[in-house]
Amino acid sequence: MPSIPDKPDEEKKQSPWVQVGRYSQIAFMLPAGTVAGYLLGALLDRWLHASWISIVGLLLGTAGGLIELIRTISRDLK
Repeated sequence: MPSIPDKPDEEKKQSPWVQVGRYSQIAFMLPAGTVAGYLLGALLDRWLHASWISIVGLLLGTAGGLIELIRTISRDLK
């Protein structure tokens, strides 16, 4: 009866281009989250005539990018 391959063995046989794509995604996650949060905050600042929402958006975008970065790295290390 054929054995079922383990999950780590399948991941080790991935194409190098798949690995390049995954790790380049990690490099853009944190900056993209930061910029998106700031831009959304600045848009809300203009719409609501406030001056503090862009800072909150910047912080939330950075936190979101960092959380996604940690989740991706921890998934890859398993």
